[in-house]
Amino acid sequence: MLFFLSILFVVLTAIMIITQKALEVILPDSSLSQGKRLILYIDLLLVAGMVLGFTKLHGTVIGGVILQTATIIFMAQIIYDWLALAHVILRFFKKKLLDIPEDSQRRRLLKKAALLPAGALAVSAYGGLIERNKTVVRRFDVPVDHIPDDIKGFSIAQLSDIHLGPFMGLEDLDKLLAQASNLGCDTLVITGDLFDDNRINFKAARLVDSYVDSFKYGIYYCWGNHEHMRGLPAIDIALEGTRIKKLVNSFDMVGGRDLPIYMAGVDYPIKRDQFSFLQEKYTELALKDIPEKSVKILLAHHPDFIASAAEYKANLVLTGHTHGGQLGFLGIPLVPPIFKYIRGIYQVGDTMGYVHSGNGSWFPFRLGCPPEIAVFTLTEK
Repeated sequence: MLFFLSILFVVLTAIMIITQKALEVILPDSSLSQGKRLILYIDLLLVAGMVLGFTKLHGTVIGGVILQTATIIFMAQIIYDWLALAHVILRFFKKKLLDIPEDSQRRRLLKKAALLPAGALAVSAYGGLIERNKTVVRRFDVPVDHIPDDIKGFSIAQLSDIHLGPFMGLEDLDKLLAQASNLGCDTLVITGDLFDDNRINFKAARLVDSYVDSFKYGIYYCWGNHEHMRGLPAIDIALEGTRIKKLVNSFDMVGGRDLPIYMAGVDYPIKRDQFSFLQEKYTELALKDIPEKSVKILLAHHPDFIASAAEYKANLVLTGHTHGGQLGFLGIPLVPPIFKYIRGIYQVGDTMGYVHSGNGSWFPFRLGCPPEIAVFTLTEK
């Protein structure tokens, strides 16, 4: 948590500094100092609220409201900062090309630029209140060589990174599961970070269990890093007595006669200094003993498992963890490339890998990257 709060502090400080400079675009000199002070006081208050929201008030309604409000305002500032930069660049080239004296145009330019914060707030409100709550369904075919008729059309619905807590409650989970069950898929898989608030683990596990009968082959699940963070023993107790099929470096035969389907799952390598070693060993434990003549589907929270599963010729690897970046444009993530695989389909040899955009949030905002239910159907290659 200390590491996360440190990163948050650095990011918010950078936003505040840039916004202070960007205010010069919309405020006249006479009120610039007063405007900067007002925004600074508001930002400092929001920072304090966010710290409380992630610590003392975590999981409470008031904590969620504070975090949602602060996120919308800070995202509005980021969007405004970019719009202000674009406005300055456009004004510069307009002046150079048209040779218009800047002083005589100052008042008119300020009036036009005043629309920028309103536009930024509108876009931010859309991302914080609408898009992040609007789940889309994406469908993909998984080609299989010489697929027999009995498994042709076998379909899998994937959910990931639900993060039950301040931004995703039990009612939201119920609606999501109902939407997934209405798609008519043969099985549902949840690729980690389902549980993120120990106070509702038991109710959440029972809720997921109540949908098992909606899928012919039930519900499969693997650990994510947040399950480790919240404590695996507490989550195991919540899962006890349910029919949710938890796969931890193990596999299960789902169905099929001539070409059986195997569902495998790996644990999350929570020890960062041993990540590569654990990734290799977990993949081996999950896939090595599956018969070669079969359809191999691996569930993994971290997308790096796409590469290691390809070594065992897995047909499909379903992952999450990255949330697709939560920010995108035309399907392209607008975040630094800190992950090798960050969003969507990746082909590694004969293995198809998928990085799910997530159903929950790190922070309550999504723009160009809505939550999703991904559906995969086995087809003839």
